[in-house]
Amino acid sequence: MAAVQYFIERFSVTCNKPMSHLQLACCSSHCALPWQDKSIRIYENNNLEPPLELTGHHGDVSAMVIGTVRDRLVLCSASEDYVIVWDIDRCYRRIREGVSASGTVVGTLLGKVEHLSLCPQSARLAACSGSRVFLLNAEREDVLGVLKAHLGPVTASEFCPWDVNLLISISEDRTFKIWDVKKGDILFESAVLSAYPLLSLFFLEQSSQFITGSGDGQLWCYTLPVDHKCRLVTKLDLSKLEQKYERNHRKTSSPQNSPDGMIGNEVRGTVETTKPVLKIWAQKLHSSHASLQQRTSCVWIGSSDGLYLLDLDTSELLMILPLKGDLSISMAGSWAVTNGLGGNMCCLVTSLFGTSVTLLEVNSAGLDELCFRMAMGFSVDEQLSVVPSSPLMTMSPLNAELAKHGRKPQKKIGVSCQKSVKDQALVFHTQVKSSGYNTAPHRTMFRPKTSVKKKSNSASATSTNTKGLLSEYPSHLEAPSMPYAHITVSTTPTPVSSLQFSGNGKQIACGLGDGSVLLYNSSLTSNPAVYTGHSKAVNTVCWSHSKQWFLSTSEDPTLCIWSPNASEPVLTMGDDQFAKPIRSAQFYYLDKFLLLASGSNLMLYLYHLDTTRDDIKRYKQRSKCKLTSKFNMKSGTDITSMSAINDFYSYIVLAAGADRTIQVFDMNQGCMATQIPDAHCRAVHLLTQNKGSAFCTQALESYNLFLSSAITDGLKLWDLRTARCVRRYESHVNRCHHCTAAFSPCGRFIATGSEDHSAYIFDTRSSSFLHKLPRHSETVLNVAFNPANPELLTGTLDGKLALFHPAESLLP
Repeated sequence: MAAVQYFIERFSVTCNKPMSHLQLACCSSHCALPWQDKSIRIYENNNLEPPLELTGHHGDVSAMVIGTVRDRLVLCSASEDYVIVWDIDRCYRRIREGVSASGTVVGTLLGKVEHLSLCPQSARLAACSGSRVFLLNAEREDVLGVLKAHLGPVTASEFCPWDVNLLISISEDRTFKIWDVKKGDILFESAVLSAYPLLSLFFLEQSSQFITGSGDGQLWCYTLPVDHKCRLVTKLDLSKLEQKYERNHRKTSSPQNSPDGMIGNEVRGTVETTKPVLKIWAQKLHSSHASLQQRTSCVWIGSSDGLYLLDLDTSELLMILPLKGDLSISMAGSWAVTNGLGGNMCCLVTSLFGTSVTLLEVNSAGLDELCFRMAMGFSVDEQLSVVPSSPLMTMSPLNAELAKHGRKPQKKIGVSCQKSVKDQALVFHTQVKSSGYNTAPHRTMFRPKTSVKKKSNSASATSTNTKGLLSEYPSHLEAPSMPYAHITVSTTPTPVSSLQFSGNGKQIACGLGDGSVLLYNSSLTSNPAVYTGHSKAVNTVCWSHSKQWFLSTSEDPTLCIWSPNASEPVLTMGDDQFAKPIRSAQFYYLDKFLLLASGSNLMLYLYHLDTTRDDIKRYKQRSKCKLTSKFNMKSGTDITSMSAINDFYSYIVLAAGADRTIQVFDMNQGCMATQIPDAHCRAVHLLTQNKGSAFCTQALESYNLFLSSAITDGLKLWDLRTARCVRRYESHVNRCHHCTAAFSPCGRFIATGSEDHSAYIFDTRSSSFLHKLPRHSETVLNVAFNPANPELLTGTLDGKLALFHPAESLLP
C-alpha cells in the first residue's frame, strides 16, 4: 500500500540564518516571515509570487502576529528597536501606487520581544520582553501598562477571547499568571508546573478553559471560572500518549499495512526525542463518521517531529501527522497554524537546525482517509447495548431453572404404619401452652372496645389511592452538596468498605472492615441493625431488586444473603466453594441469579431462599444454590471488579481484569462479546454502570454509559455501544486507596471519593467538577446516591458516614 502524504508543501524559503524559535505569522490568506534580518516578506497563501516586502526595522525581527483591528487585517512585528503595526491592504495599495509601504510604530526600545499577541476587540497589543509584558495601543504609540511579576523570561501571553480584560502569561519560571489588564493586578498565579519552561498557550472558548504546554511535552488544561480560581481538568504527557498510541496500533495493524501517520516511529532504528509543545491549535475534524463528529474537544499540538491530535475529554491521542517523506523540514523549531481556505489547515513551519521556512497545508483527502481508518479502529464488530433488543436464545445460560424437589411422601405399609411411630413428643418446644384445666373460670364476658376513633373516609380513600405509587425523582435539582447528617459507625476507626441504598431509598447497607454489616435507615437517625457472619473485611454489599434481601461478601472468602428482619444469614456460601476471595457479587437478572467474581471466574448461580428452620437441626440451612454457568477471562487473569444491571432484564456483564482490560460478556450467548485493552494504566478497581432508578426515567442510550477507575489514572466514562472512552475525570486524588464512584439516579451527575478528605461531584457532560465536598476526617472511600431522593452518602476510611442534600433554597 502506498504511503499517504498528509502534508502538501506550498512553498519553502531559505533564509540567511536559522529562525528555529522565532514567532512567525500566518492567517487564512497571508503568511509573514523575516527576510534578510531586518525586512519582512508577506506571502499570499494562494498566490505566492511576488511577495510583499516591508522595511522599517533597524534590528532583527524577533516576533510577528497577524490579526484584525477595526475590521482591518494587520501585521504586528517586533524587534529590539520598534514594535510596528502594518495595515496589509494599505501596504499593497501603496506598493501598487509606486510608494513605499510604511507602518505605525506603537512601541520603542522595549528590548528583545519574544512573543506578540493581539486583542481584536479592544485594539490592544501584548509584547513579551524579558520578564515583563508590555500592553500597547495597537493604533498609536501608547504604553497602556507593564505587567511584571515573573521570575524568568515570559515566553507567551494571550488575551482571553470572552473577557478582553483578562490576559494570561507563561514564563520560563514554569508558572502562569492571570492578569487584570485594566488594573494591572494578578488575579491568579500557579505553582511551578514542570521542570521545563512553559512554551505555548491556547484558549478553549467553547468550554471556558485554557491549555498550556511545556518543553518536555507536558500539557495542563485548566478551567477559567468567573472567580478566576483555576481548577486543573487534566494533565497529559505527549510522549506517554504516543507510546500507548503506537502500542495499540501495533496490536490492530500489521506492519506492511500501516500507513504513515498511524505509527509515528518505526520499530527499528528509533531515536527517542523530547516532544516540546511548540504550538496548540483547535480545529474541528471534518469527517462524515458519527464517532468523530461527536468529538468537540480536539486540539492539535505542534511539536518538533509533527502534529498530534488530542481529545481533551478522553485524554486520548487520536492521530499523528509526522514530518516525513519529501518535505523540506523534518524537525520543526516553531509552528504558526491557522484555518485555511476551504476548511483546510495551514502551517508555517521553521526548521529546527536549518534555515528553511515552509508553508504546509494539511491534505484534506489524506486526512479523511486517516479519519476513516481511525473510525474503523474505533468501531466494534457488533454494536452492544445494555437494553436487550432480541429474546433469549434457546440454549442461553439465562434460561436455566432450579429444580424444585418436594418433600418425599411416607411409604404406607398397611395398618402397621400407624404403629411404627411410638413414644414421640407431640411438640419440640421447651414451653407448652397450658390447656386451662387448673385456671379459674372466666367471670367477665366479652366487652367490645367503643373508644376507638374512626378514621375519616377521605383519609382512607387517599391512602388507598396513593398506595403503591412512586414519587418522581426531582431531576431538575442541583447536585447534593450541603451536609445534612454525620455519624460514626464504630467506637474504633473502621473503614467503610461498601455502601448501597435499597431500591426504595429507605435503608442503607454498610459493609465494614471488621467483617460486620450495618443496616441504617436513610436519614441515619436510628441505631443500626448489626449483622455478623464474616471473619474478614466486607468488600461488597448489594440489595436485591425486591428489597427483601441483601448480600455481603468478604475476603474470607464467604458470601452471605441476609433478610433485614433476621440476624442470621439465610444462605451462606463458604470457602469450600471458592479458591480465591470473592471480589464482587450481586443479584442479577431481576434477582433470578447470583453473579459472582472469584479469581479469573465469573460464576452464575441459581438459588432458592428459605427462612424457615428445623427446630432440632437449626444449624442446617434450607436455602440452596446451584452453579449453572462459569465464564473465564480471556487471558486467565484475575477479575478485579464486575458490574451488571439488575433493575431490568439485561444480558450484558462487565468484568475488569488485573491485566488492565475490561471484558464485556453477553450472557444470552454465553460468551465474551468484546474486550477493551489497556483501559487504564493500572488494574481497574471499580466498574459501575448508569443503572437509573425506579423513581426516574432516562433515555435508553444513557444506560450504555459506565465508569471505570484505577489508582493514579482517574475516572473514565465509557460508551458500551462503541467500547470507547468518551470523557475523563481527574480533579480528585486517588493514589493508593480504592475510591469508588457512582452515577446519580437521573444520570446527570457523578460522585467519587478522594484521598484529600473530600468527595467530588462532576457533571457527566464536563470534565471539571461541580462541587468539592470537603471537611471529611479521612479518605472518602465510598459514595452512594439515594435512588428516591436527591441525597449523597459518603463513607470514610476511619468509619464516618456523611449525608448531603441540595442547597436549601433549591429544595421543593
